[in-house]
Amino acid sequence: MLVAVEASADTLGAGLMRSLTARLNGQVSFVGVGGAKMAAEGIESPVDITGLSLVGLFEIVGAVPRALRDIEKTVRLAETEQPDVAILIDSWEFTWRIARRLRLRTPKVAIVKYVAPQVWATRPGRARVLARLSDHLITLLDFEVAYFERAGLATTFVGNPTLGRDVSGVDPTRLRAQIGAGEGDPILVILPGSRPGEIKRILPAFEDAAMRLKDARPDLRLVVVAADTVAAGLKAKVAGWRHRAHVVEGEAAKFDAMRAATVALAKSGTVTTELAIAGCPMVVGYRGHPLTAIAARLIIQVRWLTLFNIAAGREIAPEFLQGHCNGPELAAAVGALLDDPARRAAQAAAQTEALAKLGVGAPDPYAAAADVVVEVMRGRGLEIA
Repeated sequence: MLVAVEASADTLGAGLMRSLTARLNGQVSFVGVGGAKMAAEGIESPVDITGLSLVGLFEIVGAVPRALRDIEKTVRLAETEQPDVAILIDSWEFTWRIARRLRLRTPKVAIVKYVAPQVWATRPGRARVLARLSDHLITLLDFEVAYFERAGLATTFVGNPTLGRDVSGVDPTRLRAQIGAGEGDPILVILPGSRPGEIKRILPAFEDAAMRLKDARPDLRLVVVAADTVAAGLKAKVAGWRHRAHVVEGEAAKFDAMRAATVALAKSGTVTTELAIAGCPMVVGYRGHPLTAIAARLIIQVRWLTLFNIAAGREIAPEFLQGHCNGPELAAAVGALLDDPARRAAQAAAQTEALAKLGVGAPDPYAAAADVVVEVMRGRGLEIA
């Protein structure tokens, strides 16, 4: 059983399903909760994950009734299907509640958490909670292991699949042809997030910045990348912009856009790592619920949100958070990159250097994660070749 309620977790879940199928020679069946990518691998989700991918205390409070209903549906699925193992992917606020109920109501089911809560950044007590609620943790970052082993939880580092992304088949000329851009036309790629709440809070500032940049640079082409979890609503909003922006969907189109981009304006998260792998300089913006932001300032222990900034110990990609995530400030930062090729090249090179500290080039993370799951099942007495 796999549970994923946001776009990045859906990607992880689909990749793990493929590796488990290969590792077990097809002798495995899957149930659970996921999105389009996991559905393509065989998951029939009883829950529509759109709108469940939430971050922040006050964002979550507003979705509690629906989330609790969907948590109950998920646990009932486990009670009905009695899987050998439940793999709960990322999304701490959703998955720890599922884990607690599974422990009480399906005690024979092994629980594996895939993606660690960022206890090194905030709320270190979650390591002890997770140790009580799960049998094994699979982490994407090697330095996370010690935090959870100290809490008594068996933990294995497998690496981040994003860092192993094969971009050899990416073709920026496809994107340029699709939008009618010439070889030398500058392109701003905008990635506003995969959660409805993020689109609501972040897109207006990104739109304002994009319109300012287009006003000052008529030859600038605008491209918006739409995650499948928010595609319909995002396309409707972008259609109302006063300057045309091309909306692209799907993994192939996303990476074509990243490679074609002169600069990207991105919401903090997985896409910033993907952009760095694609060699694209970027400006990062984020707006959370105002009350969540106040709480975050009291408990967050890192200076930056972008993973490669944290790894480098300095701000390689400029970050504009909360009130600073506004049209004028974002436009100024993006414009500085658009107008200075040397600056763009220096930032892209620094991003690539920082990625090396995160484990680029490690063995297949999905295969490693599948091995962990198989060992957990063996530990429960299953005979697996």
